[in-house]
Amino acid sequence: MPATLQCIVLDCPEPAQLAYFYQAIMGGEVDRPDPRWRVDEDWSTLHVNGLVLGFQRALDYRPPHWPDPSYPQQFHLDFEVDNLAETHHHVLSYGGRLLDPDLGGRGWRVYADPAGHPFCLLGDY
Repeated sequence: MPATLQCIVLDCPEPAQLAYFYQAIMGGEVDRPDPRWRVDEDWSTLHVNGLVLGFQRALDYRPPHWPDPSYPQQFHLDFEVDNLAETHHHVLSYGGRLLDPDLGGRGWRVYADPAGHPFCLLGDY
């Protein structure tokens, strides 16, 4: 049951600004229309060579101070899955933890890996 990496998301204070920064480095298209994501002042995307980077506004953002662990790196992974219920049980069986069950029905659930890094599973229920 392989998952497909859908998007790599970076927290930041200014999403569009960071999207244009990475566009300058990697090329691609900022905020291309895509039904998977909304684009607004709190969320921006960069589509480049089949990869999508997402930039998400984080209030009170604390940037990493490499390699100081008191200011850790900040990002999370989004995975699109065919069967969310089955993958949910698979994730838990390998030591993942459910952080946000999506009770509001937005279409994704937030988990933590065994080390505590957040990631999202997106799919149909």
